This record gives sequence, structure tokens and C-alpha cells, in this order.
Amino acid sequence: MKWDGMRAICRVSGGRAELYSRNRNIVTASYPELATAVEELAGRTDLILDGEIIAPDPATGIPSFTRLQRRMYSFRPTRELVAAVPVQLFCFDLLELGGENTMAQPYVERRARLGELGLTGRGVRVPPYWTHISIETMLDTAASHALEGIVSKRLDSIYRPGVRSRMWLKTVLRRTAHVIIVGWTPINGGGERGALGSLVLGAYDEDERLVYVGHVGTGFSAAGRRVLRDQLIGIAVSESPFGLPASTGGMASVHWVEPRLVGTVEYREFAGALRHPSWRGLCVDIDAIGVRLPSGQ
Repeated sequence: MKWDGMRAICRVSGGRAELYSRNRNIVTASYPELATAVEELAGRTDLILDGEIIAPDPATGIPSFTRLQRRMYSFRPTRELVAAVPVQLFCFDLLELGGENTMAQPYVERRARLGELGLTGRGVRVPPYWTHISIETMLDTAASHALEGIVSKRLDSIYRPGVRSRMWLKTVLRRTAHVIIVGWTPINGGGERGALGSLVLGAYDEDERLVYVGHVGTGFSAAGRRVLRDQLIGIAVSESPFGLPASTGGMASVHWVEPRLVGTVEYREFAGALRHPSWRGLCVDIDAIGVRLPSGQ
């Protein structure tokens, strides 16, 4: 399965664990409880692990990248934050063991040796993997558990650090939602006739209030941007439909429009705003008044 978190390398040497981000920054201080947990499980065994730091939702257990960001940008988290946003380290590959470099070994051998280390305890897991199961079944399973997607790995693949290899392929599941176009911003802050850069999106909450759900700036063709911009210019309004001054929340460059055009977006997650949205197109058969907030999970 693909876990919606932060990739991390964990190095244990002389009984001390260090965590590194994808760009090789030491992030141990941001996740002190994970370093302690790995040290307790690994003991005096020197090793290097590849894995993912995740922050499960307390109600559903589903990893949430939005939730994890509260920890990612805290370099010395308080006890209160550690308690409020617990994290876990999912270890899915073994790069070195007892001074032996294992990266040239086939994936299944590395996973078998990883499974023998007993690295399962408070805050640390070795997630399962499956062979001889169809991609359709895997994707259906990921979708039914509201996970981000799957990663397909060749069983004989070696580990190639820093290389995007065809030996490992990501398949990401994306959700769709209806949204209301509330405004638009031009590319590079151009004037009203400038090229459309992004759309400002909204939806109605349970109290029938129109609320902001994010911007979308990808998924458009060049022709589509021109056609949509011309439609939006024809329904321009001077005031924010959200009832906020145009300068509020960094929206000074927004050209506001009547909130009546509805479109569809793909997205990863919704937690106050859409994460990684991509535009799919207008929906001419949907009434804006019926568009509700997207699903979070």
C-alpha cells in the first residue's frame, strides 16, 4: 500500500537512531518518540531502513498528510503536540544490516530479512506486502480503506538510492468533487484580460454558507483557459461572494464572479482546503446551491 506520509531513512548506529528526510536533512528532533522506539526495538544492531512517517487520523486510523504537517514543521515539538498528533514509522525496506550493504539483494530477500528483525512495537511497524494479487484487487482494497494508492515493486528489484526506477511504480487513487467557481487569478498578476492562472473554489457548508475550499491551477488546456476566462469575465462581480474583503487571506489579485458555475476537480484529500486538486471540467447539469463541502477521506 502507498502510505500518505513523509518518506524517511532511519539509521541506527551504536544504539542511537537518526531520522533523515528525502533531501538528507536530519529530522530526528521533530519525531523524538520514533527515534526512541526504533532504538528500543533494534537494540545494538546497526542498520539502515527506508520507510514512511505517517500521522493516522485518531477516529479512522487513515494516514493524513495534512495532519502530519503539524509535526513536519515543528522542529522541537512540545509534549502536548506529540500527544495530540501521534506518528508512526512504517519500515518497508532494509538497506544495511550489521555493516552489510543489502541494496544489491532482490527486494523479496530484503523484505524477508526486514521481517525477521522484529521491528514492530510502539510507534514502529513493518507493513505487509502482497504477491500474486491483481492490481485491480489491490486498488479496490486501497480504495475501500481510503488509502492513497499502491506501489508495485518488481520482486527481483535492487535498491537504487536517489533514482526513480521503473522497478517501483506508484498508482495513486484520487477522489473527485463538485466545486463552485467563486473567482479567478491571472497568470503573473496580469490584468483582467490576462491569461487565467487559477480558479478560486467554494462550496456550501451545513449552515448554507459559501466557504472557500481552495485554488486549482492545473488540469487546463491552453484553449480551455481562454474559454473559461471569457465565461468568467461575463459574470464578474465587485465583491467577494464569501463576504470577505478582496484583500483578505492573500486574495487581493482575485477577480470575483457570481457563484453559479460548477466544475469537477480531482484531489487527494480535503482538510479545510483541497490538497493537490486538478481541474476536470465544467458541469452544466449541476445547480451550485446543491454543492456541498468535499469529503475529507
